[in-house]
Amino acid sequence: MNEDLLYYITNHAGSLSVQELLINFFSALVIGFIIFLSYRFSHSGAVYNARFNVSLWMLTIVTTMVMCVIGNNIALSLGMVGALSIVRFRTAIKDTRDTAYIFWCIAVGICCGISDFVTASIGSVIIFLLMLVIGGVRSNTRYLLIVRGQSDMAGEVENMIQEPLKGKARLCVKNQGRESMEYIYELSEKQVKIWQNGKVSQKLLEQKGVMEVNLVGQNDEISA
Repeated sequence: MNEDLLYYITNHAGSLSVQELLINFFSALVIGFIIFLSYRFSHSGAVYNARFNVSLWMLTIVTTMVMCVIGNNIALSLGMVGALSIVRFRTAIKDTRDTAYIFWCIAVGICCGISDFVTASIGSVIIFLLMLVIGGVRSNTRYLLIVRGQSDMAGEVENMIQEPLKGKARLCVKNQGRESMEYIYELSEKQVKIWQNGKVSQKLLEQKGVMEVNLVGQNDEISA
């Protein structure tokens, strides 16, 4: 009974033998771990998602399994494409770099599934080194300056904001009521440095009619 079961499994595993399957999965496991390390090193702080990183490792192995099943069977590959086309993923990608990692895992899984270990290894080493060098690059931070106070201080507040920035602060929102006003400006990193060096926030708060001065930094990854 056991011999018949082993013979059935061995001879119905597609065009690959059990030994070849083990080699493919072991290779996917090793290269997937390299992807795991690359994602860990290129993401830091609140940007790093441990569960997503583990999912990348699993995606590499799952793709390898799919490719081992398909093999050179064209009919089976078309059926697999049709089956997978009905799947819809609704997970939001917070970091655009995550998309590159997903395609990296799929590409490695395809290479390991067809036993093309040279392409998978060389390509992964090049991408790994590339991500270590430029993976830590972050998107430019945009700063919003929010000033709230009494309506009769509107003109003076505008002058105090634009004067140190040479009139280059971009006004995004201006809300003015009978007794209150609110200004929201968009500042660059260079303008923020000028703002902080000139201690403009302290000067504004010294005015009796100014109630709040807030500086908010935000980028594509996380708001602060």
